[in-house]
Amino acid sequence: MNRTACLRLVLGTSLTVATTAALAHPGHDAATVNASLLAGLAHPFTGADHLLAMAAVGVWSALIARSASDTLRLPLAFVALMVVGATLGLSGVALPAVEPMIAASLLVIGLLVALRAKLPAWAGTLLVGGFAIFHGYAHGAELPATAGALPAVLAYVGGFAVATMALHLLGIGAGTLLRRRAGWLARLAGAGVALYGAGLLVA
Repeated sequence: MNRTACLRLVLGTSLTVATTAALAHPGHDAATVNASLLAGLAHPFTGADHLLAMAAVGVWSALIARSASDTLRLPLAFVALMVVGATLGLSGVALPAVEPMIAASLLVIGLLVALRAKLPAWAGTLLVGGFAIFHGYAHGAELPATAGALPAVLAYVGGFAVATMALHLLGIGAGTLLRRRAGWLARLAGAGVALYGAGLLVA
């Protein structure tokens, strides 16, 4: 099997898996979330959409960073704007197209990883930060209005901010390793994330 045929097979299989996973995606259920540090720490790991997006941001950052310090620029922007989005969600502010934008973030960031695309620093930060607002909004909106006192809510927000940064750092570690030893695998992983996002959009 030549390289082109192999790539088509892998991409076709990834699309099938992505679409199946998207159809099984349960959405976000506010009634299942409690205001606590533990709930906040666990929350980013409970949905593949959030988990993949956050890890992909870390991978992309590692692939395009010009220096070690530059590697943290996108993750820090993501976490900061995610907290802004969470504040909007907790405040009950209506934000349209949250789920489609989360799906679009997977598609776009996945493509950026697959293409190893380099954007101007301001453009990359604006793009990642914009998507982070919708991810944060979903986290905040999933917390019931009766969730608890302010300290518990703040612990929840702090928990998912820390967990998000941990996912970014895991992505950075993976991206750094793949950049040095298996750049093609990073591209394949990015394509898979993008296809998952496309599947969510279709569903």
